[in-house]
Amino acid sequence: MNVGDRHYRTIWLNEDGVSVDVIDQRWLPHEFRTVTLKTVEGVATAIRDMWVRGAPLIGVTAAYGMAIAMRADASDAGLDAAWEKLHETRPTAINLRWALDAMRALLKPLPPAERAEAAYKRAAEIADEDVELNRAIGENGLAILRKIAATKKPGEPVNILTHCNAGWLATVDYGTATAPIYLAVEAGIPVHVYVDETRPRNQGAQLTAWEMAGHGVPHTLIVDNAGGHLMQHGAVDMVIVGTDRTTANGDVANKIGTYLKALAAKDNGVPFYVALPSPTIDWTVSDGVKEIPIEERSGDEVSLVWGKTADGTVTQVRISPDASPAGNPAFDVTPARLVTGLITERGVAEASREGLQKLFPER
Repeated sequence: MNVGDRHYRTIWLNEDGVSVDVIDQRWLPHEFRTVTLKTVEGVATAIRDMWVRGAPLIGVTAAYGMAIAMRADASDAGLDAAWEKLHETRPTAINLRWALDAMRALLKPLPPAERAEAAYKRAAEIADEDVELNRAIGENGLAILRKIAATKKPGEPVNILTHCNAGWLATVDYGTATAPIYLAVEAGIPVHVYVDETRPRNQGAQLTAWEMAGHGVPHTLIVDNAGGHLMQHGAVDMVIVGTDRTTANGDVANKIGTYLKALAAKDNGVPFYVALPSPTIDWTVSDGVKEIPIEERSGDEVSLVWGKTADGTVTQVRISPDASPAGNPAFDVTPARLVTGLITERGVAEASREGLQKLFPER
C-alpha cells in the first residue's frame, strides 16, 4: 500500500542485503518511522514489544530473524537458540511457530556454510507468498461484498465493521480483513467502514483508521461498545475481522473483544466473517477455548494511553488510579458456531472441520 506517494511493504530487506527494515508501528498514526533490525535479539524485541504486530507479519519477521541469526551463528546450536528466542516472544499467533518451523526444517539438513543464504532466500519467499495469499483473500471476500452491494444495498455503501487491525500493517501488504475492502474501492463498489477503536492498544483507532484515511476509504471511528448498538439499528451489513490462530474446527482467536462482536452479530442476523491465510490455521488444535494459549500482556497497556496534545506533542498519560491493578488478556476465542464463514486464499469455508478440509484436503 502507499504512504504518501511511495509504495511500502511493512518489512523489506535493507540495502545492505543483511539487515531488515520495518515500519515501527508504535508511533502511528502521529509519526511514520522505520527502523532497521540487525540482530536476532533486535528482531525478538520488535515482535515482543509490538514494533511489528499481526499474525502474518509476525511470521515473516521471525523468518527474517532466523536468517539474521544464521549470519551470526549457523551451527545447530545457533539454529535452535534462534528458534527458541523468537518462539517465546508471542504465544498466541500461530504464524510465528509456522514460520519458525518452516525455516528450521529447511535449514537443519544443510551444512552450516549454506544456511544463511538459504534462510534469506526462504524468508523473502515467505514475504512474497504472504502478499499473494492476502490478494487472493481479497478477491474471495470481494465476491461477498459484490453480492451484498447488488442484492441488499444497490446504490448505497456497504457498511462493514472491523475490529483491531487486520490491515496491511498486520501483514506484508493488502491485509486480511481489509483486502476485500481495498479491492472493493478499486472496483468502484461503495463501502463505508466502522472502525472499532480496539482498546487497550487502540490498533483500530491508531492503525486501521490511519490505513483507511491513507487509502481514501470512507470510515467512522467508533468506541468498542458501539458495535452492538449499530447492529441493532441496521447500520452494519457485515463484520470482517482477522485472526491470530484458527483451529481445525473453525474456532477463531483474535484481538480481545472479537467474541463480543460475534455475539452481537449473531443476535442481530449480521454476517460475521473471518479473513485468514492458511498458515494461520492450527491443524493440531480442535477446541480453541481450552487449547489456545492466551497472551497476558502488561497492565500498563490498559492504564496508560498514548495521544497527541493540542500543541502537537505525542505523550503517554495514565487514565486510571495509581493504585488500581489492571488485567490485560490480549485475545479471546470466538466459537465456530458464531462465524458465518472463513475467507481464505482458496475460497470461503464453512467454519467447521469439514468446511476447512474441503478447501484444504491435503491436511
